Amino acid sequence: MNIRRFNIGDEATLFKVFLSAVHEVASADYTAEQIQAWAPEDISPTLWAEHIRTLRPFVADIDGDIAGYADVQPNGYIDHFFVSGSHARQGVGTRLMMRLHEEARLLGIGELTADVSKTAEPFFALHGFHVEERRYPVRRGVMIPNALMRKAL
Repeated sequence: MNIRRFNIGDEATLFKVFLSAVHEVASADYTAEQIQAWAPEDISPTLWAEHIRTLRPFVADIDGDIAGYADVQPNGYIDHFFVSGSHARQGVGTRLMMRLHEEARLLGIGELTADVSKTAEPFFALHGFHVEERRYPVRRGVMIPNALMRKAL
């Protein structure tokens, strides 16, 4: 497995990873209505690509197959952290988390934060994050509970 920086051209594959993570993995903790509101298949490819280019995530590549991706922003916020359903529970998330911690150290970031799904909460807790606040954001008219998690570095 290679953890590399995002390359222009990865956007469509990262969208597939996002859909897979939400529809195949998070669907164990959320209703079909919540999943569809969170990860609809009709997201504008242009808007998606622009957002991904802004995030500049790290990408987990296994023999040319993108298995997951995650970003850390200069303020320590992790906006996206997704592993495809076909690569769940195979160490991809752990390798991405290790890379985010390394990047945070390089940038002098003192803490990491993320709005974490119910599905990802145990994983983030395993990596030293704690729940700071339960949140109930609404997307496309549907409430999708998550938690603000924080970790001091």
